[in-house]
Amino acid sequence: QVQLVESGGGLVQAGGSLRLSCAVSGRTFSTFVMGWFRQAPGKEREFVATINRNGGTTDYADSVKGRLTISRDNAKNTVYLQMNTLKPEDTAVYYCAARVAVLTTRGRYDYWGQGTQVTVSS
Repeated sequence: QVQLVESGGGLVQAGGSLRLSCAVSGRTFSTFVMGWFRQAPGKEREFVATINRNGGTTDYADSVKGRLTISRDNAKNTVYLQMNTLKPEDTAVYYCAARVAVLTTRGRYDYWGQGTQVTVSS
């Protein structure tokens, strides 16, 4: 059974930083393309970032380019989201997701974590 567990969320002031982690178990981590999504109150879930299996290719939503960085450590079965220069509009529940694939994608994913809350105060 594949499990994804996010951690690292919290409350931070605008301009601050957080690093989210997502630990994956139940299947060989390096077979997954990984993604981060977020859902703000009253809004639909939206794509944030994705990374391919070896970490060599990434893709970002325009709203986070230059501020958020996705990375992975296949030896630790973990994907990260480094969040810098945070803005109040980044406030959301952040979810990691996994897809058995080769190419990065902003679309359908096979497995999801339970989410971690990020709140950015102004």
